[in-house]
Order: sequence, then structure tokens, then C-alpha cells
Amino acid sequence: MGRLDSQPNRDRPTRPPRLASAHARELRKTPTMPKYHPPDAMVSPRICGVRTFMKLPHVVTTEDIDFAIVGIPFDTGATYRVGARFGPEAIRAGSTMLRPFNGILGVDIFEHLSGVDYGDVPVVPGDIQASYDTIVDGLSPLVDAGVTTIGLGGDHSITLAELRAISRKHGPLGMVQIDAHPDTWKGHWGQRYNHGTVFRRATEEGILDPSRVIQVGMRGSIYGWEDYEQSRQLGMELIPMHEVRDMGLPAVIQRMKDRVQDGPTFLTFDIDSLDPVYAPGTGTPEVGGFTSHEGLSLVRGLTGIDFVGADLVEVLPAYDHAEVTAMTAANVIFEFLSLLALRKKERSGK
Repeated sequence: MGRLDSQPNRDRPTRPPRLASAHARELRKTPTMPKYHPPDAMVSPRICGVRTFMKLPHVVTTEDIDFAIVGIPFDTGATYRVGARFGPEAIRAGSTMLRPFNGILGVDIFEHLSGVDYGDVPVVPGDIQASYDTIVDGLSPLVDAGVTTIGLGGDHSITLAELRAISRKHGPLGMVQIDAHPDTWKGHWGQRYNHGTVFRRATEEGILDPSRVIQVGMRGSIYGWEDYEQSRQLGMELIPMHEVRDMGLPAVIQRMKDRVQDGPTFLTFDIDSLDPVYAPGTGTPEVGGFTSHEGLSLVRGLTGIDFVGADLVEVLPAYDHAEVTAMTAANVIFEFLSLLALRKKERSGK
């Protein structure tokens, strides 16, 4: 047994851990690869590391990236269950099993895209107007740099701030909305801003082009026909769930593409579009919704659209079990990233 004051290794150079060295070699081995991508799963197992989306590096940068995952943990725009402020961290944890290759679209995301987990933008709990300002301020550097932002909600009220930030660069946006509710109400209890009024406000502000907006999956009990007609009166197209069933998914996907055409478009996916069997962890559940397979198929089918942003909202982990809602949400985002990668691949001619 050596002396207690003996420190034979004090001045000896320390060798980097083997895994860290292997990871560094992995990042350097292909100079043409995008700069930011997940580590090799054979080097860094999924169970290791801080929980970021798909184990992407947590880097706050606008340089050398095509997309940024951005948490927006605000939920005091909700009108029923609250707790979606914890959605971003749940979705990140639910993304642990995701791999880079989409075996249906035939594209490896990180052969074509560089992306980071940007962390969360600041919000002001309980103050929706102040939160809108901080969200816009947080997203604007990314948008101005041409980075596609993917927001992790949070309740659906956050989308208004995202649309404000993105429309400053691209002008009025088209939108694909997959949701159980149209969210075009005039107000609730005298309040103009919450998760049920977001797309009426966006239309009134001129940041959405309603002629290029389509809403899909609305269902459940309503107060009257005006709940759906108000979207149509704003100029949007709305396909309720029973019509989706009659039409079939391929026809619905084609309607989405025809509606948004070639202009800049935003995808907003409310996890309550799925049946509560497949997504129990949400704030305003409605029975009779999409299966998880159908939800993924809808997003996967939206090839060729000029998406300039997206979000996934209303994941409420307190009502989730076995992470099924969070994992499904993460897979929806994976399909969206695959669309971005496929579009860049096709444009580059690879």
C-alpha cells in the first residue's frame, strides 16, 4: 500500500478515453459528411450521453447546419390539461432509439443534412404575449440564417410565434395541419390567445396564406357546424376525420400537396391527431383518431413540399405510459427530417 501523499500520476499526460477517441475519429473520417450528426451507435450506445434529440450534439449555432431541433416548453395557452411544458424533454428521451436511415423513403438523413439540438428557447410561464416575444427572438437568428427549425412543444399556442418568426423571412406561409381540432376559434373566455385560436390569429396577422392551408383529422363532439365552417370561412381547406376515412390516405396526401403547391410551407403536427390508444399523453384527447402508422404515413407522404419549418406539439408526459406518446412524436419528427433530407438529395442530384 503506497503512501497517502503519493501521487505518481499527477504530472503524467492523461490519455483520452477510448470511446472519445473513437468518436473523434468517426467525426473526422468522412470530410464530405455534414458537420453535425449523431455519433456512431457502435461507438456511443444509445443509453449513454445527455438526452438530446437523436443524440445530436447540443450546439447553439447558426453555422454549418441545415436544421435545428428547438424546445419550446410553454403550456399555459392550454384550455384543458396542462403539462406539455415537459414535452420537449420527453420527446428527446423518446428519440433515443431512432436510427439515421429511413427504410421506406430510402434516405440517410445525415448523409445530406447537418443538424443540432439547439436546446430550448426562453419562455415566460403564465404570460403568452411575453412568451411569443421571447420565442420569436430565440428563433429569429436561426431563421435568418436559413436554418429549418423544428419546434418541440409545448401546447399549440406556440405555433403562432414560430409562424411569426418564419414569415418574416419567407412571407405568408402555406401550412399542413394534422390535428384533432381546427384551432380557429375567435377566443375563449374573452381571451384572444391560446391553443385554440392560434390559426385565426395567424390568418388575421397575414402570416398564413389561407388559400395554401389544409387541416386534416378534425373529429369529436363540437359546439356546432361553425366549429369547422369558421376555418373554411377564413379560406382554409378542412378535411374532418370521417371524410379522411372515406377518401383514404393516398387521396388525402395528394390533397395536401395540391393545396400547399410550391411555396414555403409549415408542418404542424398535434399529437392529439392520433387516437388516445396510440397517444394517451396529450392535453385534449379525442377518440377515433389516426393510428401511429397512419400518422407516420401522412407525414412520410409529403415529399416534394418546400417545408421551411415544423413543430410537434401537445405531448404531455404526465398522462403518457411506457413513453408511447413521446416515442411516436419522435418518430413523426424523424419522418419530417427524412423529407428534408430527401429534398436536398434530389436537388443535389445524388
